Amino acid sequence: MDAPLDPELAAWVGEVPATDLRDVRAARELERRTLERLPPYEPGRRLTVTDIALPGPRRGAPAPGVTARVYAPAGRTGPLPGLLYLHGGGFALGGVASVDSPARRLADRADVVVVNVRFRLAPEHPYPAALDDCYAALEWAAGPGGEAYGIDPARIGVLGESTGGGLAAALALLARDRGGPRLAAQFLDAPVLDDRLDSVSMRTIADATLWQAANQPLVWSYYLSGTAEPGSVDVPLYAAPARAWPTDLTGLPPAGVTTYQIDPVRDEGLGYALHLIEAGVPTEVHHYGTAFHLAHALPGTAIGARIHADRVSAIHRQLTTPPPTPTT
Repeated sequence: MDAPLDPELAAWVGEVPATDLRDVRAARELERRTLERLPPYEPGRRLTVTDIALPGPRRGAPAPGVTARVYAPAGRTGPLPGLLYLHGGGFALGGVASVDSPARRLADRADVVVVNVRFRLAPEHPYPAALDDCYAALEWAAGPGGEAYGIDPARIGVLGESTGGGLAAALALLARDRGGPRLAAQFLDAPVLDDRLDSVSMRTIADATLWQAANQPLVWSYYLSGTAEPGSVDVPLYAAPARAWPTDLTGLPPAGVTTYQIDPVRDEGLGYALHLIEAGVPTEVHHYGTAFHLAHALPGTAIGARIHADRVSAIHRQLTTPPPTPTT
């Protein structure tokens, strides 16, 4: 049975052009034109916005093409939480500009320093390039670079949307396993986590607005090129975190997982949340029963405003309160 769609979101059906990743260049141009139609976010207070080049992981030299845009609330009186923001786009689309407005919204309303990461894209740069770049951003945020922008290294979270959500989940795993900077929280919004494409939602939800199931085989073929055949036993856990068992997820930071009813990747997000819970990771799940993939990206809807408010509330709960001082 088809799920009901929020009436305000239903008005967008047919207005948002479908993404076709068979021609990456054309898809990127369509994304650019679509972004031009969206109204910019006007913050209620002054933000300091700076573009920076990021060094490579544990190296002094910058990684090729890896930059970030840092949004810091002006007039702060002490360190603030930091939030790495990892955009979506099927590993092949997106960039700093694609989430500039929501990054400004988060810095303004959640009172955090947002680091909007421009990681390298597939198919030109397949796995693990994007994950390496995200790890470099985490090291920067937790070090002197982030401190200069007012980031408290004890309160750094990562927020990822769609394929960025998959990267955020992988980053939490990688940081734990490398003994790297400690993440205080992971926020996974409609995360793309599973190359096997065998969930019920992936098989039955084909023509959803904003993201279509037909793209998923291409998403994974671009990202895993040169590493493994999508769906094979050789796909690394850091590339497709849905392959993790609960025993692989112990010791990860608290998680917030957001899913949408009318979304091909719905079930992989819910399944990953369940595995986190089984692993003992404190996990909150927000499921929107009348919405499609990343519905909050479209302006002017009440449900989109509610999703944004829920996101800010979750960030406040996980990052704004300083962690307790460890006892010895």
